[in-house]
Amino acid sequence: MKTAAARFAAHALETRFSDLNGAVVQRTKVFVLDSLGVGIAGSTTEGSEELLRVASGWSGTRGPAAVPVWGRSACFSAPVAAFLNAWQMHNQEYDCLHEGAVVHALATVLPAALAAAELQGGASGTELIAALAVGVDIAAGLGLASRAGFRFFRPATAGGFGAVAAAGRLLGFDQSTLEAAFAWQLAQASGTMQAHVEGSPILPVQVAFNARAALQSCELAPLGFTAAQAVFEGPFGYLPLFEGAHDLAPVLDSLAHAGRMAEFSHKPYPAGRATHGGIEGVMTLRAEHGFAVADVARIEVIAPPLIVRLVGRPPRPDAGASYARLCMAYAVAKTLQHGALDLAHFRGDALVDPETYVLAARVETRDDGSTDPNALAPQTVVVHLRDGRALRWRAETMLAHPARPLTRAQHLAKFHRCLSFSAEPLASGAAAQLIDTVDRLEEMTDVRGLSVLAAGTG
Repeated sequence: MKTAAARFAAHALETRFSDLNGAVVQRTKVFVLDSLGVGIAGSTTEGSEELLRVASGWSGTRGPAAVPVWGRSACFSAPVAAFLNAWQMHNQEYDCLHEGAVVHALATVLPAALAAAELQGGASGTELIAALAVGVDIAAGLGLASRAGFRFFRPATAGGFGAVAAAGRLLGFDQSTLEAAFAWQLAQASGTMQAHVEGSPILPVQVAFNARAALQSCELAPLGFTAAQAVFEGPFGYLPLFEGAHDLAPVLDSLAHAGRMAEFSHKPYPAGRATHGGIEGVMTLRAEHGFAVADVARIEVIAPPLIVRLVGRPPRPDAGASYARLCMAYAVAKTLQHGALDLAHFRGDALVDPETYVLAARVETRDDGSTDPNALAPQTVVVHLRDGRALRWRAETMLAHPARPLTRAQHLAKFHRCLSFSAEPLASGAAAQLIDTVDRLEEMTDVRGLSVLAAGTG
């Protein structure tokens, strides 16, 4: 019987662009542009300069493949650039995800794939799309195989294997070399939920570690070391060790027609996906009923237990932006104050605004009793007004889920807003060029131009 690593490797290497359906191709292009925008905005979050300084000392540029960092004029070796771009992409909780798997797969897969394209001396747009699609299938598939709640930070750990698949394909690996790369990745996989529980900014760095590890795994795989075989299903393989209860068989059986990219959700608001029901509910109820902030006595958000676990934390003005992005009470309070939630609400004086915390104290996140440990929906919002009315809103799926996709105008508005937070200005006309280039991604002969357009000009 073939190992899971063998079946994943075969899927990664044998899937052709022509095998992908139109929805997968279209959603891949949507999320490439979205991811680049979010990664550019991530170049100015807290700690960005310090992390850049440390990472720049790890290897500098090496050989012909000096890989650009998005939103900056700096270039580094492939593993270091993948590290920085992955961190920038996830450090604002604004990147796309597969809700069923609870995996932000592109945060590892896209930086690793573009770095691999640089190492390989170029890749076509169709090859990039196919590589991203199979990488996402594997990363999301590992999340879907889980039958347990989070112990390790799945976007980082599962995402790293998807990054290996995408990078290995672009690097021209054969079956045995890609299987060896998965084994090397298991040796490096890391990232626990402790940083999430405490709201530490180290959380997105765990995604970055696994993206960097994916490039290192691909560099090490051709060396010929005897590699572990049961990487995913062995007694100390990925799933038993990192996830516990799991069932991989349905995932492996669905690989031939997986198309997980079409199942991904956008992030319409710059906070943990688990907060999005609360944010949308408050926005919708206020638009429908026209109540003022002073009219609100309290707000309840009733949701599956994972929502309470991920974002049901108390608001804390001393805890910093990473904590606030994962706090339902903070996100709902900011939305109530400003009518929307923006990247600027997690920077500077906005983070310690006393009025925000007065409002946040009126927000409660409650468990709806669901038995699904990975469910993010449905979510119900109840706004209790001082006049005694209780206004109720419920969503079975959150905004920007595939069943409720963003419009193109909403997608592009988010992209342009993200670019305004770049550490260094992009070249004149780069925004329009990025949009046009990604729209025609399958026509590109060399995707390295994407990284050039996303880089700052200094």
